[in-house]
Amino acid sequence: MTEDAILVEGLSKRFYRYHGARPWTFQELFLRGASWYRKRYEFWALRDISFRLAPGRTAGVIGRNGAGKSTLLRLVGGVGKADRGRIEIRGRIGALIDLGAGFHPDLSGRENVFINGVISGLTHKEVAKNFDSIVAFAELEEFIDSPLRIYSTGMQMRLAFAIAVHIQPAILLIDEILAVGDYAFQNKCLERIAQFKAQGCTILLVSHNTNLVSRFCDEVLWLEAGELKAHGEAEQVVGQYLAEMGARTRARTPDVSGVQTTPTGVELRLNENRFGSLEVEIEAVNFYNTRGEPTRELESGEGVVIEIAYIAPQPIAAPIFGVTITRPDGLVCWDSSTQPDLLPTSRLQGKGKVILHLERLDLVEGQYYIDVGIYQHDWEYSYDYHWHVYPLKIHSHESQKGILSPPHRWEFKDKDY
Repeated sequence: MTEDAILVEGLSKRFYRYHGARPWTFQELFLRGASWYRKRYEFWALRDISFRLAPGRTAGVIGRNGAGKSTLLRLVGGVGKADRGRIEIRGRIGALIDLGAGFHPDLSGRENVFINGVISGLTHKEVAKNFDSIVAFAELEEFIDSPLRIYSTGMQMRLAFAIAVHIQPAILLIDEILAVGDYAFQNKCLERIAQFKAQGCTILLVSHNTNLVSRFCDEVLWLEAGELKAHGEAEQVVGQYLAEMGARTRARTPDVSGVQTTPTGVELRLNENRFGSLEVEIEAVNFYNTRGEPTRELESGEGVVIEIAYIAPQPIAAPIFGVTITRPDGLVCWDSSTQPDLLPTSRLQGKGKVILHLERLDLVEGQYYIDVGIYQHDWEYSYDYHWHVYPLKIHSHESQKGILSPPHRWEFKDKDY
């Protein structure tokens, strides 16, 4: 039986909050009495958290601000001591938590790379071996011998991230630091984390970006006020979280007394295959082939048009529309959204349509689902998300394995070429 990479049992962490009027000087303490100093209040950041994570699995941790996400990650990483419970870690840990915490502003970037690398667990020889790769990843070749104090905040974060991802850990802890640098560099960071995942690294990821969590994670822990509210398959837990967050902030109460049915005959049920606040609703999702004909079946390599009809009774500022193609087993084959290419700058109100044009859909033969969603402009929660509701059948004349079926041909040449 494979041992867990991370095992957490009954974990609890307590902090204290002191009275705002407590004395700050010895004179105040003497005049007002020592009892003022002892006036403190217990605050449990975590209460009885238990979970286990197998090697090679990726788990997301979601929840509102103050839910205890960062506290959990720090305790797992060995920063601080739990008041109750136990944590067992099997494997070398790499942490993307406080990027640049060990940097010194008066030292050069080169010197900070060596110091921070050794602090992170690398030997001097390992840092030297990876130095050029670290600098290239951070895109700081021209500034590496300049003092760190002239670096912008973004440059420092890029350098710190580059050091952290060269540690080659068995377990990687990530705490909401993926907004590093510009859009292109963020994609580079995500690609490197995807490489860690593909190599079998165990990852524990804290993020408010639920779309990112759904895409990267195998399972999700939802923390609420320091307690574990849900733990399970990523799509389901994220969907439940988005539904509850949307319900707390929605401007109106939707009519959910009856079960709605899509044109394909699938029933839409809240918190099962439909999630969100319903401030904006998806009224219909239609597929068309390149001839403009409605369809639910395509030949591999054929183009498709996905039309999402919506209604927004109240003004909604800059929502994001997303489309994900998945297999029945939940594997994400393709994912796209209107951010940052087509993010509406004005408020949406009334009825409208968003249309996605896919010039080719090069998938192997099989059954797929087109999942569609409308999200708040900062991805904090969904307005309406339909999961495994709209099936799409792909046909092919070739017998292939995998996911993609790109245009290809075989060519043979004899020895005289």
